[in-house]
Amino acid sequence: MTISKQLDKLLMQVEKPGRYIGGELHTVKKDLSAISTRFGFAFPDTYEIGMSYLGLQIIYHILNSMESVYCERIFAPAEDMENLMKKESLPLFTLETKSPVKDLDILGFTLQYELSFTNVLNMLNLGGIPYRSAERDSSFPFIAAGGPCAFNPEPLADIIDFFMIGDGEDVLPQVCKTHAQWKESAKDKDEFLKSLTKIDGIYVPKFYNPSYYEDGRLKEIKKNFEQAPDRIKKQIVENLNQAEFPEKTIVPLIEPIHDRAVVEIFRGCTRGCRFCQAGMIYRPVRERSKEKIKQIAEKQLKETGHEELSILSLSTSDHSEIESLVKELMSVCKDNNVSLSLPSLRLDSFSFEVLQEIQSYKKTGLTFAPEAGTQRLRDVINKTITDDDIYSGIEKAIELGWTNIKLYFMIGLPTETFEDLDGIVEIAKNITDTNYRITGKRGRFNVTVSVSNFVPKAHTPFQWHPQDTPDTFLEKQLYLKNKLKKIKGVSYSYHETEPSYLEAIFARGDRRLGEVLIKAVTLGCKFDSWREHFKYDLWMQAFQEMGINPNFYVHRERSYDELLPWDIIDSGVTKEFLISENNKAIKGVQSPDCRLYCIGCGINKRVNCAMEGTL
Repeated sequence: MTISKQLDKLLMQVEKPGRYIGGELHTVKKDLSAISTRFGFAFPDTYEIGMSYLGLQIIYHILNSMESVYCERIFAPAEDMENLMKKESLPLFTLETKSPVKDLDILGFTLQYELSFTNVLNMLNLGGIPYRSAERDSSFPFIAAGGPCAFNPEPLADIIDFFMIGDGEDVLPQVCKTHAQWKESAKDKDEFLKSLTKIDGIYVPKFYNPSYYEDGRLKEIKKNFEQAPDRIKKQIVENLNQAEFPEKTIVPLIEPIHDRAVVEIFRGCTRGCRFCQAGMIYRPVRERSKEKIKQIAEKQLKETGHEELSILSLSTSDHSEIESLVKELMSVCKDNNVSLSLPSLRLDSFSFEVLQEIQSYKKTGLTFAPEAGTQRLRDVINKTITDDDIYSGIEKAIELGWTNIKLYFMIGLPTETFEDLDGIVEIAKNITDTNYRITGKRGRFNVTVSVSNFVPKAHTPFQWHPQDTPDTFLEKQLYLKNKLKKIKGVSYSYHETEPSYLEAIFARGDRRLGEVLIKAVTLGCKFDSWREHFKYDLWMQAFQEMGINPNFYVHRERSYDELLPWDIIDSGVTKEFLISENNKAIKGVQSPDCRLYCIGCGINKRVNCAMEGTL
C-alpha cells in the first residue's frame, strides 16, 4: 500500500490533518525521472511552526528553480500522528510526493533553536535512518544541517554528515551541483563529503577528531583529511538585491503561527548587543532597496491573497530608507486592503506617527525591549537606550491612546545584581504612574513585564560567562513576582528555568553531548521547546547514564585561552573583537553603532560593510 493510501486512512483520526496533506498553492511538482538531486527541507517542529519560517520559503524557491533539483518539505508529526505512524508502520514522508524520507538524496535540517535537537533525531528514527553518521551506508541519504545553531555544530557532529554555515542562498545550490557530479561519478560516499570541503561554509565533522584534557576541557581538534579547511568560513550573500527571494510563496492549508506575506528588508544588525548571537553571526548589514522591497511586497500580496504584510529584520527602524519605505508600503497595503505589521520599531516620533496611522481603527499592544532594568546594566550589554528614551516613548504612546504595554527583560546577565532587578520594578511602576498622570485612570491600563533567562551563546562577547543556576533564576523570578504583584495594572510572565539550562548546555556543548542526545531520545524526549512535552527528569537520567556532568558546560566561567568547541567555525567576527567587547562590558563601557564608524569586528576583512557611516 502506498503512503498516500495509508495516509488517507489516518487523517480522520488526527487533530489537524492539514499538517500532512500538502498540495498547497504554489507548491512544486516535478518529474522524478528528470531529477539528479532530491533534497528534503526538514523543519524539526510541527507544520504550523515550520511554515512560519521565511528561510524555508527562500530555500524551497531557490532549489526548485534548479531543473535538476527537487526540494520537498518534511515536518515533525504531532504526537497523535506519530503514534498512528508507528502503529501502521508508516515512515516519515515528504509533503510533495509522499515519499519516505529514506528515498531522498539529501535530508537537510534547519537548526533554529537548540531545544529542537531531539526532534531531529526523532525524525531520523521515524524515517528508518540510523542516528549516527558512522552507521549509515550509501543506501541512506546524506544528513545535512544549517541555521544559527550550526554555528556550534559539535553537539550534533556524530549525527550530521555535513553542516552548512552561514547564508544558504549560495551554498545550497553549490552542494546540489556537487552532489549531481558525484552521483554521476559513482564514487563512494566519502568522495562526496571530501568534495564538499572545497566549498566555503561546509563543515564535515568526520574529518576532524577532538581530544580532551583530563579535566574535560577541549585540548585540540585535529584534522584527519589534509585538504579539509583549518577553519570553516561562513557563507555570506553580499548583495540582497541580487539574491533570489520568493514572490509566489506557499500558502499554508492551516493557519501557521505567522500567517502573512513577509519581505526581508535587510540582514544583520549594527547595534552590537553583547548577548545577541544573531547580531554577531549575521554581520554585516545588507539592505534590500526600497524599490525591490516594494516590488516583492506587491507581487506576494497579489499571488498569495494574504491579508497582512510584515517586513522582517533584526531592527526594522535601522533601514536607511525606513521612513519613505514604510509610507510607500502603507499605500500598497491600503490599495490591497491588507494590514501592515512593523516589528522591531524604535519608540521615536516617526514610529508613533506610523503606528498611529496603521492602527488608527484598533490599538493593539505596544512592545518594547529595554532588556535590563538599570542604565548600568544596559551599558554592560551594550543596549543603547536610556531611561529618557523609555519614558518619553511610553509617554507618547499613552497620549496617543495605547492601553497595553509589553516590556521584555532578560535576567541572569553578566554582572547583574538585585538592584538591577529593582530597576525592572521601578520602570513598570513609573509607567503606570505616568499613565495615571496623563489620563487620570488606572483601570484599563496594563503593563506586562515578560522576563527571559540569559543563555550564553557561541560567537558572542558573553560566550565565556557562566549561566545562573536554575535555583538562582528561580530566586530572581520570585523576587520580581513578589515586588511586581504589589503594583496595580502590572502583570508578570517568565520563562521556566530548566529549559533554559538545557538550552545553555547545547549552545556551548561539545561532541560528547551527541551520545547524551541519543540517550535522551531513546528515553522519550522530544518537542523540548513545548512546555507540555519537556521531560527534565529524563534529560537528567540521560546525562547520568552517559556519565556526563551537564554543569561542566553551563556553570563555569571559561578563560580566553581555552579552546572552544565552536572555534573551528569562522563567523567573520574575530575572537579578539569578542574579547574586547567582553572586557568593555565588565567595565560598563558601551561601543557605538558601527554605522557611525568601523569598530573593528573583523567582518570588513571578508566583505564591504555598506552601512559604515550611514547615520
